[in-house]
Amino acid sequence: MKVPFLDLQLQHQAIRTEVLAALADTYDHTRFCLGQDVEQFEQAFSATLGYPGTLGMNSGTSPLHLGSLCGGFGPGDEVITTPFTFASSCWGISYTGATPVFVDIDPDTWCISPAAIAAAITPRTKGLVVVHLFGQPARMDEIMAVARAHRLFVVEDCAQAVGATYRGVPVGLVGDCGTFSFYPTKNLGGCGEGGAFVSRHPAVLDRARLLRVHGSPRRYLHTEVGFNFRMDGFQGAVLNIKLRQLAGWTARRRAIAAQYRAGLTRSDVQLPAAPPTAESVWHQFTLLHPQRDALRSHLQQHGIGTDIIYPGPMHLQPCYAALGYAAGSLPVAEQTSRHCLSLPIFPELTDAQVAHVITAINSF
Repeated sequence: MKVPFLDLQLQHQAIRTEVLAALADTYDHTRFCLGQDVEQFEQAFSATLGYPGTLGMNSGTSPLHLGSLCGGFGPGDEVITTPFTFASSCWGISYTGATPVFVDIDPDTWCISPAAIAAAITPRTKGLVVVHLFGQPARMDEIMAVARAHRLFVVEDCAQAVGATYRGVPVGLVGDCGTFSFYPTKNLGGCGEGGAFVSRHPAVLDRARLLRVHGSPRRYLHTEVGFNFRMDGFQGAVLNIKLRQLAGWTARRRAIAAQYRAGLTRSDVQLPAAPPTAESVWHQFTLLHPQRDALRSHLQQHGIGTDIIYPGPMHLQPCYAALGYAAGSLPVAEQTSRHCLSLPIFPELTDAQVAHVITAINSF
């Protein structure tokens, strides 16, 4: 039996007719940059997931950039973040001229460690970028307690966590702002690049709105240097359709994760944590195994696709070599990178395919 790691064609074939009709309508009415389709998506995203306001953007990296600007990060500032993430989580910090300070992760959730954050604070610390990794919210109670004590601005990177909640609060509303990615492989993915920005602070949302379109409150007036981070109309049209499917897709991801958690019985496999304070949306189902590469080869022989997310932590990437982190400096993140393996978890997987993955792992 073949089990691909991900098959986007299955999802897109199911909604092909509806999507193509929506794209044709956008094309015929020339709603190409922001416009009605994007406005409808922003309103629906807010209403569906519980946000006071949403700004559609051209990628998942752009809202991270704006989050750092809204936090006032700049040269001379330090911003604490996780090394076990995709590079975009760090770019917003660096784009402003601030210095990313990498700290270690929890050994169970693999999100940033609140204790490590507290230990890394200096007089130069200006904020935090917290990543809700693989769809699992970080330990926000403890993180926000540290942030409030030191008056730090908190950016939540929710790229992998659309629809996730922490103590019933949507991710992105616990900190000072939240950022999303609609890259095609995400739980809510566009047909191309896309992203969104949310905040519980009206002033933060207003500033991000201004910066999104050339620092321009109205045409040909520019009150500050801004950016072109507008979402295009075609992505808004696609996301409007896909958003209506998100709840069902999320429920299926949770059902698959429950099957994995119940069926994987090897004592040498560390399964992802599922703390009761948070409701994950299972963007990835990642496990740890000390013989990760051999296990991956074994699964490949059984027709099962996997991925390694992420093979190299950010503090050891060449682009940040000047920061001076040595191998072994963040041991939990480094060991997690060496042992992590992500299994297939997308809504179109059948129960038979999931059972095949479980059987293959248990027989390793």
